[in-house]
Amino acid sequence: MAPWDLALEHADSDGIGQGDAGRMHAVDEKTMTMVRAVLEYAQQRMSYDSPPLDHPMRPSDLQRLAPNTITGHGMGGIRALHLFEDVIAPACLSSDHPMYLSFIPSAPTEASKAFDLVVSASALYGGSWLEGSGAVHLENQVLAFLAHEFGLPQQAGGVFVQGGTIGNLSALVAARETARRQRRDSGQAMPERWSIVCGEESHSSIRSAARVMDADVIVVPSDDSGRLQGERVRQTLAELSPEKRDGIAAIVACAGTTNFGLIDDLEGCAQVAHEEGVWFHVDGAYGLAGCLVPELRSHYKGVESADSVIVDPHKWLFAPYDACALIYRDPEQGRLAHQQHASYLETLDTDQAWNPSDYAINLTRRPRGLPLWFSLAAYGADEYRHAIATAVRLAQRISEEIRLRPQLELLRKPELSVVVFRHEGWKIKDYELWSQSLLDRQIAFVQPSFFQGEPVVRFAIINPRTTFDQLVMVLDTMDKGFDGAGSAS
Repeated sequence: MAPWDLALEHADSDGIGQGDAGRMHAVDEKTMTMVRAVLEYAQQRMSYDSPPLDHPMRPSDLQRLAPNTITGHGMGGIRALHLFEDVIAPACLSSDHPMYLSFIPSAPTEASKAFDLVVSASALYGGSWLEGSGAVHLENQVLAFLAHEFGLPQQAGGVFVQGGTIGNLSALVAARETARRQRRDSGQAMPERWSIVCGEESHSSIRSAARVMDADVIVVPSDDSGRLQGERVRQTLAELSPEKRDGIAAIVACAGTTNFGLIDDLEGCAQVAHEEGVWFHVDGAYGLAGCLVPELRSHYKGVESADSVIVDPHKWLFAPYDACALIYRDPEQGRLAHQQHASYLETLDTDQAWNPSDYAINLTRRPRGLPLWFSLAAYGADEYRHAIATAVRLAQRISEEIRLRPQLELLRKPELSVVVFRHEGWKIKDYELWSQSLLDRQIAFVQPSFFQGEPVVRFAIINPRTTFDQLVMVLDTMDKGFDGAGSAS
């Protein structure tokens, strides 16, 4: 019988989870034994040269191996840790594995992971200046650093939120509320419906935000390369009815599309937004981090004109999940849209207080920007620039390798670190069987994607530990280690 099964019959000998009220918070030797075990496991996990890739389990297997883990008497901290280490962790893919190439992976630095433990251990609250002024001060330094890199004015600022979906929603709510306030102040009538303008390749969170806001989405066709061009936005708006055009709250452009890593025509879109007198938002959840690399900055021309931007440090800025930096050109617009009012909150509002919860839809928040701050402070910004540039060069190099293989077709020259290609003659089932074979053999995690209704392969290269030879090995399996019919050699 496994130790976690025994624990379900009786509380284990470490004693954690038993006894009188208050036992959970007692700082005694048994508690510290549990704490040391947890820290030892965390240290072991962070010491791996390459973490295990692992794989998902079937619900029935997890139910068999980890049944009834929450009981009245508790299983004890040590046994709960063993359960996590032996059963639960191997059932979760390691997004920091160098061959985790699907979606947009994560590759947090050791400094950021270690300091994430400190943030939790310190029980810090990051919603108000009164309760967390030191933490807020450091988060604001990171936001100021990023704003400067993006060319935004000195007064720009914002907040770290959970992820890009919350960041986009908060920014677009601020855009709509700003438009409402301007109309109200000028005596103009409100539109029947508000609308958000975006491109075909915009992230799904833009449409999700529109649904939450009960707003319409005006989708502008991309150009042949898959980018949103300012001129196409202008043409689309010219074809709208006066009533529809009058209700536009924001124009959204993308700095690094999820599927191809492409950067929209930020400058052209910014110009149209200026002409229309509407908010310009840049969704840079993945790709805006590339702005830190000097040789890439020309690709982002126009971002400095944005009214709001987002970038996810848990993607290409090497921070742990979950963190999205939401930055406003004029933070006051964000505060006016999101500040909550209640009798118990009024004491937080002073002339000099910067309360992060005032700038997004959340109220309660942990200071999730601190792990990024610690890593930036420890390693320096130049290390980040180098790591990002390395991924871009690797994407370019593996793209050339793909071009040399007659059975493969590169669909776009990579602009950042996403490489998309297809295998001649393969259908979705072939890609799925190949992908499963890679994961079963713990070679890589590469999920198929789609482009124009056809299945494709997509490498999202983030991790500085990913090598050219590893990517070549994956390409080799497409013709040497996999026969396209489900069998792998």
